[in-house]
Amino acid sequence: MKRQMFAVGAISVVATLALAGCGGSSSSSSSDTNDSLSKTAAQINAQPRDNIADGGKLTTALPEVSPQFNPFQADGTLYTTTLWRWSNPSLFTFSPDGTASADPDYLTGYSKAEVGGNTVVTYTINPKATFNDGTPIDWTAFEATWKTNNGSDPAYAASSTDGYSQIASVVQGTNSKQAVVTFRGTYAWPDSLFNIILHPKAANPTFYNTGYVNSPHPELGAGPYALKSFDKTSGTVIFERNPRWWGDAGKLDQRVFLQMDSQASINAFKNGQIDAVSARTKDRLAQVQGVGGTQIRKSATPSQDLATLNLASPPLRDIKVRSAILKAINRKVVADVLFQGLGYSETLPGSFGLYPFQKGYADNVKGVIDFDTSAAKSELDSAGWVTGGDGIRTKDGQKLSLSFPLTGDDPTILNLARAIQAMEKSVGVDLQIQQKSSSEFSDVVTNKKFDFFLSGVSSSDPFGYAYFCQFWCSGSQLNQAGAGTPELDKQIRAVGEIADPAAQIAAGNTLERTLLAQYSNLPLDNGPTIVATKEKLANYGAGLFYIGRVQDIGYQK
Repeated sequence: MKRQMFAVGAISVVATLALAGCGGSSSSSSSDTNDSLSKTAAQINAQPRDNIADGGKLTTALPEVSPQFNPFQADGTLYTTTLWRWSNPSLFTFSPDGTASADPDYLTGYSKAEVGGNTVVTYTINPKATFNDGTPIDWTAFEATWKTNNGSDPAYAASSTDGYSQIASVVQGTNSKQAVVTFRGTYAWPDSLFNIILHPKAANPTFYNTGYVNSPHPELGAGPYALKSFDKTSGTVIFERNPRWWGDAGKLDQRVFLQMDSQASINAFKNGQIDAVSARTKDRLAQVQGVGGTQIRKSATPSQDLATLNLASPPLRDIKVRSAILKAINRKVVADVLFQGLGYSETLPGSFGLYPFQKGYADNVKGVIDFDTSAAKSELDSAGWVTGGDGIRTKDGQKLSLSFPLTGDDPTILNLARAIQAMEKSVGVDLQIQQKSSSEFSDVVTNKKFDFFLSGVSSSDPFGYAYFCQFWCSGSQLNQAGAGTPELDKQIRAVGEIADPAAQIAAGNTLERTLLAQYSNLPLDNGPTIVATKEKLANYGAGLFYIGRVQDIGYQK
């Protein structure tokens, strides 16, 4: 689908709790790496439906229940999509390596062809597929999804137009239950689109942008589960089996999400209030390993933590200042803080396009944003910032002080923030840490209430350069830094139009070095997925790119 934001350090809580699939059971190693974990089968206690008991409740924590419930809209986060998939059409499953397969409950046919030099994709929709309000799921849902996300109408604040902007038409096929999508030319990543779709009623710009704010609209959904209740005050979302569902029934009686800060989620797992939790830090892992009936599941993680600078901040309008700040960050120390005691190491990430374990990956950070405190100090000197008696630089009577909001209460993430704060102070930059609740994440991100910020971006599939514009284009909501120029946007879009995947990746790697030289963002780490679950929980856990059917999640007999 696309890349989405989450709170730093929180990825294992959400995205990497895969939604069913295939793979092995948990294992432990003192020498895990992101490369070795990427080659390991998904650890999700894979079980066929016959081995899953009917009934039971699955409860997990979310750092926030995002106000925006439309995952396509610019303010949607990873948490938005997590909730969406439980009660809205999810047309494809993905294997751990990212291979897409059409879900027959939604699609009875899915084919790709080249016709007259254009990629043509045909989706044949299950005759029984129907939205909860009685509207048939037909070709108009595909048309609505395309029109709201192709960027042709600025009234729609879409989080990403990548791919959809290259579609020439969406029309009815042999009947209303078939959608035929024709691209302008050859498109490299057709499997990345229409993984989820919108109800046609959501195609009104006002409704698209604001209709889902604090309002999940269960009548516009479809799937094995339906929303039972949403309590904004407590941050509680509950799903139960959908009586209007036409496919395999959900194994669970109830699926519950609870908004919790980091430490609360660990305590909730220990006392049995929730059934799975991230154990991605030394302290969290130590706390869950002694809990009876617990299994630890691991995989590589298709996500990155990153540092972002807000170019709207007056001191950060100077590229020399931005360059200095990012070059002052020692990413090896960042990794040491995050992964201490986990028996894990990794190749430091060098790209926002692909991960080090993916074919075509290149380290585009190297030679552009290398850790170099001497260079950082020289650049700040050149920019006119003078070191004061307290070690903090000043210019024109103003100190080089930057706001640094930190959402959540995970002690490891606080230690990381303090380590980065010390790195910046060593070159004369004052980072002012502002601790906030994890429930304030969307507010900080949407309203750009930061100068310096740590967050994460996750990938819903392996087609990294399919979302090049979403991350780097100047008008994209995911471009939290506000970097970019019209000329760079033009070059980014030209990369997206390259038909051959390998050639597109090569061109993307070349251009990304130029984009990184804006000194707006720095990838910090990928990290492992380490999840503690109840040992009987099946088809759920650490799955890399895996996305499966929510109706197959449950407890092993």
